[in-house]
Amino acid sequence: QVQLVESGGGLVQAGGFLRLSCAVSESFFSFNAMGWYRQAPGKQRELVAAISSGGRTIYADSVKGRFTISRDNAKFTVDLQMNSLEPEDTAVYYCNMKKLGADYWGQGTQVTVSS
Repeated sequence: QVQLVESGGGLVQAGGFLRLSCAVSESFFSFNAMGWYRQAPGKQRELVAAISSGGRTIYADSVKGRFTISRDNAKFTVDLQMNSLEPEDTAVYYCNMKKLGADYWGQGTQVTVSS
């Protein structure tokens, strides 16, 4: 059974940083695209950043230059380094894995940025 477990969320002041990590129990982790999504209260879930099996990355315009996604295929993890955090970044952040046309999700981790 595939499991994704996020960690690293919390409360931080505007301008601060956090690093989220997602541990994946999936034997073929290196073959799958990974991503981070977020959902703020009253809003739809949105893509924050994604990384392909080959290491190509994409970012939402709102986080470009501030967030960095990375993966470690040896450790089966995908991280999201978030710098210069803004109150608008407050949301529940979800780890996502795409495998054979299906989406797998973690339970989410809360990120709160105070002004």
